[in-house]
Amino acid sequence: MERITHLYKTLTGCEPKDIVPLAGAGSNRRYFRVEGGEEHSDGKTRTLIAVIGTHLEENEAFLTLASQFRHGGLSVPEVLAVSEDRMTYLLEDCGDVSLYSFMAQHRQENGEFDQEALAALQATIEALPQIQFLPVSSKTEESFFSKCFPLQTMDRHNVMFDLNYFKYCFLKLKGIEFNEFKLQQDFENLADDLLKEQDSTFLYRDFQSRNVMLKDGKPYFIDFQGGRRGPIYYDVASFLWQSSARFSDDIRSILIDSYLRALRPYRIVEKSDFISKLHLFVFFRVLQVLGAYGYRGLWEKKAYFIESIPLAISNLQKELLLGVCAPYPYLQEVCATLVTLCTQDEEARREEEEKRAKVAAYLQHDATYLNTENRPPLVVRVFSFSFKNGIPEDESGNGGGYVFDCRSTHNPGRYDEYKPLTGLDQPVIDFLEADGEILTFLDSVYKMVDFHVARFMERGFANLQINFGCTGGRHRSVYSAQHVAEHIHQKFGVEVRINHREQGVKQTLSIRP
Repeated sequence: MERITHLYKTLTGCEPKDIVPLAGAGSNRRYFRVEGGEEHSDGKTRTLIAVIGTHLEENEAFLTLASQFRHGGLSVPEVLAVSEDRMTYLLEDCGDVSLYSFMAQHRQENGEFDQEALAALQATIEALPQIQFLPVSSKTEESFFSKCFPLQTMDRHNVMFDLNYFKYCFLKLKGIEFNEFKLQQDFENLADDLLKEQDSTFLYRDFQSRNVMLKDGKPYFIDFQGGRRGPIYYDVASFLWQSSARFSDDIRSILIDSYLRALRPYRIVEKSDFISKLHLFVFFRVLQVLGAYGYRGLWEKKAYFIESIPLAISNLQKELLLGVCAPYPYLQEVCATLVTLCTQDEEARREEEEKRAKVAAYLQHDATYLNTENRPPLVVRVFSFSFKNGIPEDESGNGGGYVFDCRSTHNPGRYDEYKPLTGLDQPVIDFLEADGEILTFLDSVYKMVDFHVARFMERGFANLQINFGCTGGRHRSVYSAQHVAEHIHQKFGVEVRINHREQGVKQTLSIRP
């Protein structure tokens, strides 16, 4: 925090009022919203975005491209200050509304978007040609690409890395058997076809709705530091076939028309020819995305990426049906096997969810039955503690319940700014939820605890103890105990007694009528 404070004070001449961590993306960069101490004429305080990078060349790529884009008239956040070591910088705050969240708010019951969302999508994709052709139109091609990181151009190494990412981080983790040599040959042929489309345009690399912020109704573009020289089709494929966006074919057709109209000042392309080449990049992008989902989801067990796999598999299945993969017969065979396996896995998952729903419905007895006078009310005791000081004793004499070890999740206590705080403080809550590991951990806890509470209520048991331990009993265990206690109270209405032992904090959530 000291470097952000110093940089802000150097820029504005005053101390920041507050520095709040923001949820990160897929990289190790750290983001903060900095609230200023001075007020504007409208009575509001100015806020900036602070970024602490982990790689100097990546920072230089962003700073250079941001300057080039601003000079070219593109809507990107202005860089306001950069530290001497170039590892920290302050940006214009483009707000909290991403195109992705805006789409979610304006998606109608039939899955389509209202006119506001459609207009925002069109404005976004209509800006893409200007981004792509800026190096050509500004006649600064070499200086433009010289700072790109980690590559200046989408080349064979780039393509093969992504294809092997799919092979090792998805196919292998899903247990798909394949012939390495046959698959490699089709990868080589696919790379040849993708690289036929090279020119001097800019490839954004991660052009998707989460990287577009809407400020005063206008799209602002962020996270372009991974860009490089590459073909125009890649970013269109990335945007329109983003799995979680769930665009219909009709919406994609409208947005392709919008893109081609905006492309005309730079290049005239027949729609049929464009779509034919586009689908090759859609197929490639889906494989690349599955590689990322495999690593982040199947390997790192992050829930969001696991939940996104069926959407990407659906996109892959559609590309197979279109015959895009026909020139690569062995790759097509492997992908068809993958689609079949993932479809079966998804069906099995849904069947399991249906079974659990039936069990839960069975356990939801009539409230009058659960509260009869001859049944003692259940009291649930929830503790947070440090393993250094031992597991809390069960004073009820029941002797049952749970002890959960939270030490497998990311520890905020490793960072100076969180050390004096606890799992009840908002910055720690934001840190844990942005990282996501604690949420995946608690998903499993809720399932076990819900079943246990319901059964104890059914059988007339009076006590249940649930303990959450971590290294110091300060951050992860406190967060987990508090959230599980509130979850039980909200769902079952029983009395819940919370004891954050190492913090000396106790709280009782009274039985709800």
